[in-house]
Formats: sequence, C-alpha cells, structure tokens
Amino acid sequence: MTLNSSVTFTSKQPDVGTTIFSVIGQLSAQHHAVNLSQGAPNFPCDPQLVELVSSAMRDGHNQYAAMTGLPALREALAEKVHALYGQLYDAGSEVLITGSASQGIYMAIAALVHAGDEVIFFEPAFDSYAPVVRLQGATPVGLKLQAPAFTIDWDALRAAITPRTRMIIINTPHNPSAQVLTPADLEQLAALTRNTDIIVLSDEVYEHILFDGRQHCGMATHPALAERSVIVSSFGKTFHVTGWRVGYALAPAALMAEIVKVHQFMMYAADTPMQVGFARYLQQPENYLQLAPFYQQKRDRLQALLQDSPFKLLPSAGSFFMLASYGHFSDESDSEMVKRLIVDHGVATIPLSAFYMDGTDNKLIRLSFAKDDATLQAGAEALCRVKG
Repeated sequence: MTLNSSVTFTSKQPDVGTTIFSVIGQLSAQHHAVNLSQGAPNFPCDPQLVELVSSAMRDGHNQYAAMTGLPALREALAEKVHALYGQLYDAGSEVLITGSASQGIYMAIAALVHAGDEVIFFEPAFDSYAPVVRLQGATPVGLKLQAPAFTIDWDALRAAITPRTRMIIINTPHNPSAQVLTPADLEQLAALTRNTDIIVLSDEVYEHILFDGRQHCGMATHPALAERSVIVSSFGKTFHVTGWRVGYALAPAALMAEIVKVHQFMMYAADTPMQVGFARYLQQPENYLQLAPFYQQKRDRLQALLQDSPFKLLPSAGSFFMLASYGHFSDESDSEMVKRLIVDHGVATIPLSAFYMDGTDNKLIRLSFAKDDATLQAGAEALCRVKG
C-alpha cells in the first residue's frame, strides 16, 4: 500500500537528485557492465585486519567507544602524522575518529560555516561539498581547475576571496583529476590566507596513494596552514574497507572543539571493534606505506592495457583514478559517452561533468583502477573495442 502524504514542505535541496554513482551503478547492474566507475576496491582487504576486528568483537569491544575515539587509535594517528608530516597533534584534543571521511567533511562545514558565509572549493569536485555548504545557509563558490592539467588558478582564487569567505576546501590527491598539490601550491595558499580568519578544510583521503616518487603535500606538512586547517582522511580508502565507514579528522584544539559539538549529536562515537582493529593495525607502518607502489602498479597496468584504445589518458599523479579523453574522436557529451560505453560495450565509467555544478563538459571520463587484474583486463578490452 502506498501512502500519499498531505504534509507540505519546502525542500532544502531542490537541485539535488540521486548521486551519479548510484545512477551509474544501477545502469551498470542492468547491463552487467565491468565496473571501472566506482571508487571502491573489488579485491579483499588484508585478512590480518579482518582478524583484528573479529578478535576485538570476540573480546567484547562491542559497546560505545569514547566519544572522540578510542584513545589508542587517536594516539597512533598522532604518532603517524608527526612521523610522516612533522606536525604534532594532541591526541586528546586535536584528533577525532569519525564515521567516515564524508561525515568528517559534513561536521567540519556544519560546525564552522555560518549562514551568509561563502565557501570556496575547486571543480571538478567530489559531489558532497556544495550541498553540505548550502545546508548551512552558506554559498558554495566553485572555481574551475585549469584543464587539462587541473591546476589551481591562484589569481582566480585571490579574486574570489571576499570578506564573507569563511572556508576554502582543498582536496589532494584530487578526485577526480588524480592531480596533487605541490610545496609551491602550499606557499600560495598560505600567502592568500595569512592574516585572515579563513579556515582550510583539506580532504586528504588518498594521502598514501601518490605515484612516481611524489610526496604528500597535505596541510600538516605546512605549519602555518596546519594552524588554520581541518584535515579529513579515511581508513576505508587506505585499507580497502570502504564499507566499514570509519575516518578521522585533525584540527587545532579550538576548531576541533566546535566539530566535536556536532559529532556528539550526529553519531556520538564511531564503530568500536573497527577502531580497536585499526589501532593495532597502525602499529605496522608498512600497512599504509606500501599503498603507493601497490596502486602505481595497477595504474601502470591499466595504462598499458589501454595503449591501443582510442582514448587518450591524462597523467595520474595520485588517488586510484585516471581521466581519459575522447574529444578527438567523438562529439558526444561525456554523459552520452558513458551511457554508450555501458550499453554497447559493457564497461562503466563516470562522466567528469558530474563533478561540476554547471555540468562543464571537457569530453573526459573517469576510470578507477582500484580493481583486481581480471576487472582491469576486462574493462580495458571493452574500451579497446570502441571505434575511434
């Protein structure tokens, strides 16, 4: 039985529909397409991590953890960040375990952005940024990265900053462009925000996935930026367990105190047995330090497999994505191209236009190489069958 509600209301997000990832996922399932679209691994995580979490459950770690996170996990993260990036965070007041990086991003914006504020972010962008900003009664200001290198136009950023600018959202390594910030970029950002009250929200979920010897240039590597930044990262992306939905945030104590006020009413505490498992797993640094060569091998494999395809691959400096250009052989929109690839060729990708508020179409599609070898092989074979 279907109930037709007589309640009238005004949508807070009238322009928001179903996320592109769900739409593509449904169409892909309908056509049994090879999945090069979803940013989630289709291979198993380390059995040792599963055993650590299972052991935690058997040992009775099944009730609420401390609100801000298991102390052992917060301490392990503080030690890791200090060792890798040089910034020392207080485990008690500056580290928060969240129910996913997405929740961390939401809470940081909700806690620190007020109605009437402006939040600058860079497009193409992960699709949650702008809607969350709007929910606070604030204005999202999308600045386009300079294609095809997808670098920040620092003059454009300088011009976009106004007295109402409260936050700048950074994402490095970047989804979907697979580009990364450099030390020179950090200096530019520091110069533009110096002597302001602008907060930097830095989405660094791919912090351990950089290629060709590159080093992660996150906010914790720059002391002046660390003082004004909320850094969000993800255990799910790092350890191939995106379904576990556990992440973390780092911030100076004054900023973190405001975020915790939202966190305590949003979910109170992240899942306890996962936290116990991660705390133990982090004691072995090789568990995250080996990610870069692991994914670089997958990137290189997909590049080699697509050598004879009609697509031109853009460089991938980090994350587990790469962009492929097709404008030299087709005038189709990227959405039309993606649909044709699914329906006619049995391979799923993501149109880059989905990452722009205005649907900018650069004739680029996003491929994910966080897949097992069989999936990479099958997806590449399908793409190679496309007529150029």
